[in-house]
Amino acid sequence: MIETREKIDASQLDLKDTVVNISRVTKVVKGGKNLSFSALVVVGDSHGHAGFGMGKAREVPMAIKKGIEQAKKNLIKLNLKGATIPHQVLGRYGSAQVLLKPASEGTGVIAGGPVRKVMQVAGIHNVLTKSIGTSNPHNVVKATFAALLGLKDIAHVAETRSKTVEEISGKPPREKAVASEGD
Repeated sequence: MIETREKIDASQLDLKDTVVNISRVTKVVKGGKNLSFSALVVVGDSHGHAGFGMGKAREVPMAIKKGIEQAKKNLIKLNLKGATIPHQVLGRYGSAQVLLKPASEGTGVIAGGPVRKVMQVAGIHNVLTKSIGTSNPHNVVKATFAALLGLKDIAHVAETRSKTVEEISGKPPREKAVASEGD
């Protein structure tokens, strides 16, 4: 089953951008070396929308601008549970793996480098993370987004399994809980 994502209009969101990495790239040609810059940028509205993009240009500001434009085209809507994520998930891209675990209120963002920047722009305030494998920022950001895309909300899971939300969450329905307290 292939899930299609609906297009998110970036102009209606109050997006903040963060530069994750800027690399100096050199291309060797017949006449010498051509120097350019590559920028990895993440954007988000701190309310469950995030995206990443890469831009390449001769100057750093132009590379960042191109990265922001591409990131706005790649926005995704995240399934969040308050200020954290609904369940543990592992994202993979290349040799990079990123483990995301939900955390209780007040924990904060326990993450390093590229993962922290993605969590901040996405609006996830309580999460535990572990980056496994390569520390290449490009692959770590892509693995983080793979993990965030793997988050499922409880209503969708209940619908696909033909069960109720109460059966999936393991919590008794409200009426039974009130009746059992009265006994």
